[in-house]
Amino acid sequence: MDRKYNNPIPTVDIIIIMGKDIEFVEQKVVLIYRKNPPYGWALPGGFVDYGESLENAAVREAYEETSLRVDLVRQFHTYSDPQRDSRQHTITTVFIARGNGQPKGMDDARRAKIFPLFDLPNDMAFDHALIFEDYRKNRY
Repeated sequence: MDRKYNNPIPTVDIIIIMGKDIEFVEQKVVLIYRKNPPYGWALPGGFVDYGESLENAAVREAYEETSLRVDLVRQFHTYSDPQRDSRQHTITTVFIARGNGQPKGMDDARRAKIFPLFDLPNDMAFDHALIFEDYRKNRY
């Protein structure tokens, strides 16, 4: 008997905090504007490669989309709503990381920009507005 497994796809997203030892309300974070649909501002992130750890995927995706080398601080939360990505069912694990330098949009990112944590754009892709709401409210 052949069985087809139709499992959710693992992804990672990264909240990149710019600088070190910054007061929470003064934090600045990196967002990318997506080159491909669904369009909008988003956390840097993407698909986990086969044989790759979530942590390595987060560091790789941060670099591929922003040109920033990041240091992971901690795992934040996992989001699994089947409707979070209109293309397919994904499960994302979000990491918090520190970055330094000037981000540059690369790979799937049309551009990358630094925003104040409490002044983010309205046109956010996926469920990333919810992720930031949880982060700002310390919902770990």
